[in-house]
Amino acid sequence: MTDESYTASVVGGTGFTGGELLRILAGHPDFEVVQATSRSADNMTVGRSHPNLRDLDLRFSDPDDLASVDVLFAATPHGVSMGRIDEFFEAADTVVDLSADFRLPAAELYDEWYDGHESPEYLERAEYALPELNRENLPGADLIAGGGCNATATILGLKPLVDAGALGPDTGEVVVDVKVGSSEGGAGGGAASSHPERSGVVRPYAPTGHRHEAEIEAYLDLSVSFTVHAVEMVRGASATCHVFPGEPLSKGDLWGAYRDAYADEPFMRLVSGGGGVYRYPEPKAVAGTNHGEVGFELDPGNRRVVVFSAIDNMTKGSAGQAVHAANVALGLPETAGLEFQGLHPVGSP
Repeated sequence: MTDESYTASVVGGTGFTGGELLRILAGHPDFEVVQATSRSADNMTVGRSHPNLRDLDLRFSDPDDLASVDVLFAATPHGVSMGRIDEFFEAADTVVDLSADFRLPAAELYDEWYDGHESPEYLERAEYALPELNRENLPGADLIAGGGCNATATILGLKPLVDAGALGPDTGEVVVDVKVGSSEGGAGGGAASSHPERSGVVRPYAPTGHRHEAEIEAYLDLSVSFTVHAVEMVRGASATCHVFPGEPLSKGDLWGAYRDAYADEPFMRLVSGGGGVYRYPEPKAVAGTNHGEVGFELDPGNRRVVVFSAIDNMTKGSAGQAVHAANVALGLPETAGLEFQGLHPVGSP
């Protein structure tokens, strides 16, 4: 614990991401959760919606009656935060938004990929939450925009090649295929996320035009061909990136690029073709943690590099990333509240 402690609230606390935020913040040495809001569960205990948090002495309150806090975490559907951002800043010094409302850097991108933006004047103020990408700009930030889970998995896989100069706007072709668990659809994910419909599938649900593609292209300055499949797991996002660089790469080049990028990162693991069952990154190996795994394999005959990355979409891809970014912004130890390891063996993540 540091000398500083911060009060926090979670707006939109009954959803899966809201519950994950409450779980992490409840165990954080430097945060005190003083409010969690929900219209549907107003005055009900947090444990009623999140049975893993039954010991948490906290009830949901009306989101129109915001407590004054140091940090407000917004786990609301897309479109809510951009309409309430002034209210959020009246209630808090720092706002961490986990929706898509501030994660793209320009209003014209919202015109292209979403339905426009209600508060475009805030976009230049927002800092993208992923510390492995944007750490240098996070200290002191008062508006932090969480990354999309599919974009996060992809960016973590490709960033070392961009940093090494093997990929760029005019260098190489990239085809990305992401497999995601049902929790990505949220607590109200609809018929496609119900267990009878989801069970046993490998279903392409965004063959082209997925909105997270905009993040990847904006923050890596790359053009990618991007497809997402829904698969039968609860937690997790696994990205397989087929990279065709302009110049041939060796195994040594790849090891050097990934080690340079992630050797000092507290939550990144390099898993590439070792022994045992888990030879490449798998969501199951990071379920419930803020860790990301990356790996690669070289296909010299086709001048192709296959890059693998895996995260827990609820943690590294959302709530854990948000808390990690808040730690950096507030000058707290980066790993505070996030040092928990996963479990093995486990069932479907």
